[in-house]
Amino acid sequence: MKFLCNSSELADAASRGFEVEGQKLLAVRRDGQVYLYLNRCPHRGIPLEWQPDRFLDDSASLIQCATHGALFLMETGECIAGPCAGKSLAALPCREDSQGIWVGL
Repeated sequence: MKFLCNSSELADAASRGFEVEGQKLLAVRRDGQVYLYLNRCPHRGIPLEWQPDRFLDDSASLIQCATHGALFLMETGECIAGPCAGKSLAALPCREDSQGIWVGL
């Protein structure tokens, strides 16, 4: 597992981008739980954010692709609206402990 950040660096209903071993990743936290995905839209394979660390829609309840507006559930990465509906973001194993947030690549 690779260390990503301290837990305090990812607030609830927030998102953050990372690059680990050449892979672009995005982390989101909802209801205290961290979810981690490859930062790649299943529609075109492009990064999702419109500005650094900006992956969520205006309600901060869905992950949104800045290019086509596709919306993804934070908990599963499933696309529920947009050109890749029915597809999902690639989830990555992660864990959180007293040291912070970790990813398995």
